[in-house]
Amino acid sequence: MKTYLLFLLAFFYFGWGLSVSPVAAQQKVPIFVYHSIAEYTGTGEKELYVTPEQFEKQMKYLRDHGFTFLTFEQWDDWKTVKKPVFITFDDGYKNNWKAFEIFQKLKTPSFHPVGTIFVISDFIGWPNRLSAEDLKKMAESGFFSIQSHTATHPDLTKLSKFTHELKDSKEKIERITGKPVVALSYPYGSFNDKVVEETKKYYQFGITTTPELYSEKGIQNERYYIPRLYVKYSTTLEEFAKLVGN
Repeated sequence: MKTYLLFLLAFFYFGWGLSVSPVAAQQKVPIFVYHSIAEYTGTGEKELYVTPEQFEKQMKYLRDHGFTFLTFEQWDDWKTVKKPVFITFDDGYKNNWKAFEIFQKLKTPSFHPVGTIFVISDFIGWPNRLSAEDLKKMAESGFFSIQSHTATHPDLTKLSKFTHELKDSKEKIERITGKPVVALSYPYGSFNDKVVEETKKYYQFGITTTPELYSEKGIQNERYYIPRLYVKYSTTLEEFAKLVGN
């Protein structure tokens, strides 16, 4: 009888305890934001560029260290997969196509990188922006989720009318890709209570630029305050490793 009781105690301590540890551990999830994947040529803000070489090294680092790439349609999976990470891009620049090529290059039978591009819907097809054809192809490839960065990139906290920026943008992107748009990246990372309430009418997630790892806090409207970490031109691979907690 004593042996049986010891067995039960060991089972609950090791078996049951281990099964719930991922939830209990409150793991922290890196959600990265990129803008341009290109060599800097002197136009625009240098720190918003990451060279293709840098980006490939960062993605290889994540692959080789066992990270699982997710998009916001897979949000709940962060609680169960091994080392979740989200790769996001703001603005929908044409040079994000380079990230697509790098994802294709790095894919293996056991590793499938995915990312989220937040596009400004009224800018689709501009000379330096992804076209509707580009977005459709990327969405259909399985490598990218195409989501909204509003229609014209205003500071939402200064608006009184939101329909075009939120509803029209969502619907236009959905017509192009044929896939649901569930997430909004706030332009400039700016939001307030009114912006959150308007965003909730059309989206399941609101994405900020609050610079921290994501962890579940159990607060109201938590999915509309999702933080992200900037990856900059000056970010070294060593600094990148620290950002993901390695």
